[in-house]
Amino acid sequence: MSKRNKSLWRLLAVLLALVLVAAACGNDDDAADTPSDAADNANDTADTADDDMADEEMSDEEMAAMDDDEMDDDEMADGEMADGEMADGEMSDEEMAAMGDLSVAIVAPSAVDDLAFTQSMIDAVAALGIEPQVTPGTFIIEEAATALRGYAEDGVDVIIAHGTQYGGSLEEIAPDFPDTTFIWGTATDTMDLPNVFAYAPAADQGGYVNGIIAGALTESGIIGVVGPVEAGDAVAYINGFEAGALAGGATEVNIVYTGSFGDVALAAETATAHIANGADILTGSAQMVVGAVGVAASNDVLWFGTQANQTELAPDLVVASQVYHWEVVLEQMLEQRANGTLGGEAFLLTLENGGLVVEFNDGFDLPDDVRAAADAAIAGIIDGSIDTGA
Repeated sequence: MSKRNKSLWRLLAVLLALVLVAAACGNDDDAADTPSDAADNANDTADTADDDMADEEMSDEEMAAMDDDEMDDDEMADGEMADGEMADGEMSDEEMAAMGDLSVAIVAPSAVDDLAFTQSMIDAVAALGIEPQVTPGTFIIEEAATALRGYAEDGVDVIIAHGTQYGGSLEEIAPDFPDTTFIWGTATDTMDLPNVFAYAPAADQGGYVNGIIAGALTESGIIGVVGPVEAGDAVAYINGFEAGALAGGATEVNIVYTGSFGDVALAAETATAHIANGADILTGSAQMVVGAVGVAASNDVLWFGTQANQTELAPDLVVASQVYHWEVVLEQMLEQRANGTLGGEAFLLTLENGGLVVEFNDGFDLPDDVRAAADAAIAGIIDGSIDTGA
């Protein structure tokens, strides 16, 4: 062995001896720790253990995510659900997938952006995550019938005939396509056809609420109504509005039906006549109301909308709008179809089921007492203590 190697071995022996002595001394020092030192050491140890657990273990959320890989974020709600439970009104993954695979078409009488009847349905279908095919502007019944039959021949799963006037055509077309679901309104009659659903709004409800507000706000006591054809949800809305306005303080509600759903110029003429007769508040129904709203805006006259939110037509003068949320009943119809029922039932939008919503214009300074009266009217209609007069 070389001298260098011998020196190394001696050095290692000395170091080993020092380590053994230090270990013995260390035991004595540990025993001499104060209680607070011991507590600190214990806490340090616990913290280290917790950190180690954090590094190595998954959280409850991660564990749940591993167990339910197939769930997407949208299905997780605040306030967790028990395994396998679905929140009320929510669809399962399978139902959502089935709905997404459906082909849907809409035949409607006016423009897709009319801020009234047609747009309310397009918005509702979009709210269900479905992009429909749309044939708008089919006020002529024969043109609508051609579009309805064409969609059925193309194999579209669900066809929405969005117009009361389409009922006669649908009664002839639907029996020829028994595997197609037809949805039409506003109506409460399925014509005894097993593949036809019907829908209608209890438009008098939101009409009454709008009327209560209008009656409280009118200074002249005179309110004008621009009605379209005297049929369907237009009549229900106007009857409810009249009852609410008179209950709210109006002295006179003048109603004129133009005989047209789409004649914008005639609606404008009717609105002008109402204002000349002393009306300081106007309302109306159907796609032709854009003409009436224009006249109201030119004369600083307040407006109340229905079917869709019409605030953008006159942001300073639209007080509130009754909005149709058709998706509330459309979802039920599509669920029934997924379960094998293609039609045969009529559905109603109400304030209670959320199909009707009174949407207030945040840009209009509505007095607190008037808003309170509107809220009370909504509550009274829902609990049955208020009769809308319809």
